[in-house]
Amino acid sequence: MIVVRVVQTGDVDALVALAQETGPGLTTFKPDRDALAARIERTRRTLAGEASAAEAGYFFVMEDTATGDVAGVCGIETAVGLTQPFYNYRVSTVVHASQDLGIWTRMRALNISHDLTGYAEVCSLFLSPRYRTGGMGGLLSRSRFMFIAQFRELFPERICAELRGHFDAEGSSPFWRAVGSHFYQIDFNAADYLSAHGRKSFLAELMPRYPVYVELLPDEAQACVGLTHADTVPARRMLEGEGLRYENHVDIFDAGPVLECHIADLRTVRESVLVPVQIGEATAEGNTRSLVSNTSLTDFRVGFAPGVVQGGAFTLSAQEAAALNVKEGEQVRVLGASHAAR
Repeated sequence: MIVVRVVQTGDVDALVALAQETGPGLTTFKPDRDALAARIERTRRTLAGEASAAEAGYFFVMEDTATGDVAGVCGIETAVGLTQPFYNYRVSTVVHASQDLGIWTRMRALNISHDLTGYAEVCSLFLSPRYRTGGMGGLLSRSRFMFIAQFRELFPERICAELRGHFDAEGSSPFWRAVGSHFYQIDFNAADYLSAHGRKSFLAELMPRYPVYVELLPDEAQACVGLTHADTVPARRMLEGEGLRYENHVDIFDAGPVLECHIADLRTVRESVLVPVQIGEATAEGNTRSLVSNTSLTDFRVGFAPGVVQGGAFTLSAQEAAALNVKEGEQVRVLGASHAAR
């Protein structure tokens, strides 16, 4: 069975190998052993109740329980920007008009913003190309919302997701070339690395002091504002299906879109239910399947299972129950088949 579970200390080697498969722009999942080990330790401290609100965060891995292969990762930050600033650009509209000349212009301007400080953030989503089939991307993405639904009291009112921006055929960001490279005087990957490792002082020291007028940028850079990386489009669709929306905030490096919403409006939070589990054989016909998780904080596990809630309970096979670490009569959280399959 393919499950998404809380990361463990022994996962570090598999995570380093998996991170080698990522491309540029995925700031929060780099092939850096020390950083990944620190991420695992931070998750342990969070689960143990030892982390401060500013430090708290969760990291999950997708594992094939039959082989032990680690196929993907995803994360949740509990509250961004409380110690390290959470910068983005707010895309605003500037209007210039002259009655005498009869001229009226409307332009977009990028303003440095801290608007999303204190939001929870879903982040670090990466799925190996080897597993990009059979709805595994949906499982990986929605696993975080199942966790949030189960432990709603651990999170604030609002949530966001920064998505990778557009990169050209050579693997570089046109927006970075037009804006960031002139102010920071280092290449994209170097800036990305420093930001990912919490060394963000250079951003405040070197970032633009005034709004950036989008229409003054080269056409290819203008087109990047709010544009999603081709590999990230499926993830964006899943997030939008969950209820997150683009509200005119973009990443300061590549201008990728930031999606956001109230946590109470997330579909998984609204539609998932808690029911007891039965051990047996599911009676659902066809390919009907639901998203099912246990209710353990420290050993949270979620995966697809055939069937739907029937008679106020959900049926798992013995193998599925073992993979999710649940026993007969214990509660599971279930997201119905119609939503889980999206």
